[in-house]
Order: sequence, then C-alpha cells, then structure tokens
Amino acid sequence: QVQLVESGGGLVQVGGSLRLSCAASGRAISSYAMAWFRQAPGKEREFVATISRSTDSPYYAGSVKGRFTISRDNAKNAVHLQMNSLKPEDTAVYYCAANSRTLLLITTRDADYWGQGTQVTVSS
Repeated sequence: QVQLVESGGGLVQVGGSLRLSCAASGRAISSYAMAWFRQAPGKEREFVATISRSTDSPYYAGSVKGRFTISRDNAKNAVHLQMNSLKPEDTAVYYCAANSRTLLLITTRDADYWGQGTQVTVSS
C-alpha cells in the first residue's frame, strides 16, 4: 500500500506560482509512475503531468506544457509540481496518483493510489 498526501495548494493571483508536493509513505515510489491530475467543479478529473518510472521522463498535458514542471525526489519519497504563469482555468483540486504497472500514468483508470487532493484557486 502507498499513502499519498498532497500539500502546497492555495489562493494565488493570475500569473503567480505555486509548488505542490506529494509525500508518499508505505513504499518507495522510485519504481512507480507518478502523476498529477486535477478536477474543476462540474468537470471530470483530468491528467496534468506524469513522471515515468525508471527514467523519470516527464510528460505534460498540452494545457500546462511550458508552465508546469513535475519532479521526483526519491530521497524524500516525494513528487512535486511547480506551477508558473497560473491562469484562472488552472483552478481545481489537484490530486497526486501512483501506478506500479505502467511506464507513465496518464489515465485515471490506471491509477492504483490517490491522495486526498489540494485546492488551487487562481483569482483574476
């Protein structure tokens, strides 16, 4: 079992930055594909970014590419999401997820573990 706890969400103005963290416990996540998803009110949960297991290669949704950066800290058993140039449409609850079976984690159905989420609100 892997437990995931997100932190770092909050209220930020348009153009601002936030850094989300996902602390894992139970197992080392170095061999897991890790990802961030988000869910806005009234919308389905959507993929944001993933970092592959083994190679730590990142992959992003088109809507955040160039603004968000996902990274892994194996020493702290954590994953981070640096979010820059935030827009109102980035407002959502952000979830951390993990998968030990696939190289990347891009779809919600492939996630084995989820965190409880952290709220990000971008105000204009």
